[in-house]
Amino acid sequence: MIDANTVEPMPEVNGAELLDRISRWFGRFIAVTDPDDLKILALWTPHTYLVEELYTTPRLQIDSVIFESGKTTLLDHLNALCHAPIHAANLSSAALIPRLLDSGMRTILLDEVDRSLHPDKPGVEELLGILNSGYRFGATRPVLVGGRGGWRAQEMSTYAPVAMAGNSPRLPDDTRSRAIRILLLPDLDGTVEESDWEHIEDEANQVRSDIAAWADAVREQVKGMPVALPGRCIGRSKEKWRPLKRIAMAAGGVWPETADRLIEKSLAEDEAERDAGLRAQPPGMVLLADLHAVWPEDEGFVPTHDLVSRVLVRNMGYWGAVSSYGKQLTEQRFGRLLSQSAKVTSSRPGGGGTPRGYLRSQLAPVWRRLGIRQYQTGQTGQSGQTGHKTASTSQDRFDRLDDDAEKGPRQTNEAV
Repeated sequence: MIDANTVEPMPEVNGAELLDRISRWFGRFIAVTDPDDLKILALWTPHTYLVEELYTTPRLQIDSVIFESGKTTLLDHLNALCHAPIHAANLSSAALIPRLLDSGMRTILLDEVDRSLHPDKPGVEELLGILNSGYRFGATRPVLVGGRGGWRAQEMSTYAPVAMAGNSPRLPDDTRSRAIRILLLPDLDGTVEESDWEHIEDEANQVRSDIAAWADAVREQVKGMPVALPGRCIGRSKEKWRPLKRIAMAAGGVWPETADRLIEKSLAEDEAERDAGLRAQPPGMVLLADLHAVWPEDEGFVPTHDLVSRVLVRNMGYWGAVSSYGKQLTEQRFGRLLSQSAKVTSSRPGGGGTPRGYLRSQLAPVWRRLGIRQYQTGQTGQSGQTGHKTASTSQDRFDRLDDDAEKGPRQTNEAV
């Protein structure tokens, strides 16, 4: 009989060294276009053991433009290292995910999502709804459960880490906004090792064991951990990146700075895609940015007719007859867009026969909340000025979006 007092405790796993090790592991077998993607994988993998403490979980989108780029191989390695993985090339029913999660947290690994999540496939909207809602703790879906008394509805959890692999899948924007993208290309130069599981399985099991041990050691630490994120990382981006920043903070070393760099890089890529028209802004958002640009600073009220004329002059490619909408912006459509995007309606302050229009005071709070602002008060300018003119990051983005729109009509689907 072994005396418990003589058993040596398991050596403590160093978090920073562990993340370095995971990054090197993926680099041995996966050919990525950007080495930073290995850092993302190193953060995402241990987070699967801590999702219940992290509150949100980013989807991992494993992408490529051609076949045989290593997507399935990467899923195989995630299957070897992640917490309680379930690897599926197809899902027979949207109800399958909550049923899989009913017995405990799992890591969902989906292959060939360019087919299984194709928008034309029957039932895909329900599956996407589960994937979209299940990124936040507490998300559930009603599922019919059979029993002695017949069928009854039961709320089942949909919260789980998910990795999706496919060749340029046509994912909707709300799904993409919850995902961090990993881009793979074929290893034409033979720079990565072949994944011969007969020889590497024991080593993979050891890495997985160390990840689980480290996760247990920091479980209470990461729960509710306050972390500083780059200033632009708000809203959906914050929910996507905060859990990985918490992993980096718990690991220590250079990883907190690495996480911040990855976040800044991701935000810049998102902006670049929007500027290039790959992620089109909703028409209401474009209108609000245009209105801010054309509104005279010294006028508190401007008639609707004047605002429509000024917006057309500024951004004819987007609002004119040659736009993708096919018609020039009218006062009626202008009013509908503002009502839908900002809950702002026209008024007639002068009463009687004065023209209807809009008050700057109605739009100023909306511009401020969206980051579309021209002046930031309370900052010290140069040469002793009490405030100076600064364009916010969001404003820069909208200005670039508008400049791009002036070059020609956007290919967007405008519902209004």
